[in-house]
Amino acid sequence: MTDAVRTDADGGVLTVTLDRPKANAIDVATSRALHEAFVRLRDDDSLRVAVVTGAGERFFSAGWDLKAGEEIDADHGRGGFAGLTEFFDLDKPVIAAVNGLALGGGFELALAADLVVAAEHAEFALTEVTLGMVADSGGVLRLPERLPRAVAAEMLLTGRRMTAAEAHRWGLVTSVVPASDLPAEATALAHRIRAGAPLAVAAVKEILRETAALDVESGYRLLRGGGLPNYRAMLASEDAREGPRAFAEKRPPQWTGR
Repeated sequence: MTDAVRTDADGGVLTVTLDRPKANAIDVATSRALHEAFVRLRDDDSLRVAVVTGAGERFFSAGWDLKAGEEIDADHGRGGFAGLTEFFDLDKPVIAAVNGLALGGGFELALAADLVVAAEHAEFALTEVTLGMVADSGGVLRLPERLPRAVAAEMLLTGRRMTAAEAHRWGLVTSVVPASDLPAEATALAHRIRAGAPLAVAAVKEILRETAALDVESGYRLLRGGGLPNYRAMLASEDAREGPRAFAEKRPPQWTGR
């Protein structure tokens, strides 16, 4: 880790904080440090879910650090920009706790997360066209999947800002809370995810990822065809037997991840 990326692990939840005053902008070194944090999430069996947020209250992240002097197509490492936007095989959930402005690549980082919670004053925008660029760190690909296409196209073509309230109405964020409540809201959501069986959570992520472009019938064929290793591992797991057993015995399940 670097001073720009802080991590804290507690109760199976890894909190990743982007801390680069004044705007939490992201350069290549920061992208790679963020990826290290998400690799830690992937590889540490004691960690089940991550929360990524920004330091301060004004910016979640202003995106690419325009003052860093780096090329527009600079190599941000294996996870892509912000360490997560191209980390496609991460099978543990990430929650973006958006504590302020999420602009450009900052919005793309939030879009790469599985769930987004936002402070009331947060705003979202893909401003790349106003700078002669395109939101190609996932924005042009993910936003039309998360919003009606016309709304996504308007944002991409104009760079306009969307408030947290509007993002919630469209289902882009799961909850909007006062800024002072955001850390607790994100942590509570993380612990609700953590309460599930780890192999089942990984299977959900895999199924969502691999069936995103399929119709329901094709999705069923993929499920039944044995091509989803996390799903197959869940079906054969001790946890899949422990859950019903614990329910019948009226006790909390004891997950082993096996």
